[in-house]
Amino acid sequence: MISTKGRYALRVMIDLAQHEGKGNIPLKDIAERQGISKKYLESIVKELVKGGLLNGISGKGGGYHLFRKPEEYSIGDILDLVEPSLPPVACLADDAASCPRAGSCSTLPMWKEYDEMVHHFFHSKKLSDLV
Repeated sequence: MISTKGRYALRVMIDLAQHEGKGNIPLKDIAERQGISKKYLESIVKELVKGGLLNGISGKGGGYHLFRKPEEYSIGDILDLVEPSLPPVACLADDAASCPRAGSCSTLPMWKEYDEMVHHFFHSKKLSDLV
């Protein structure tokens, strides 16, 4: 399941894409438009900046802007950054213990295929598709 953090990260990126070319966008403006706590958004944009998706500038005239054009960001890239693991079942999680039934599990191939479909779906969608 996509968490609030993942959904809000997408909303921030969409907001910045909608205001592309208008300079640096203050976080308080994004928070107001999106109806999200500025404090909560600070932690999200920090990850987006650290992950190379946004540029953040402090001080007067500061704010955030996209590094690239909206069509150059996949939704999968954004979600992968803030939601490192979105497995449909616990046994496919990155930190999952080895399952003794993996070799004989009739449903494991289906869960793997579903996981791949979701991955490909989000990576085929671009930020520009949502703007």
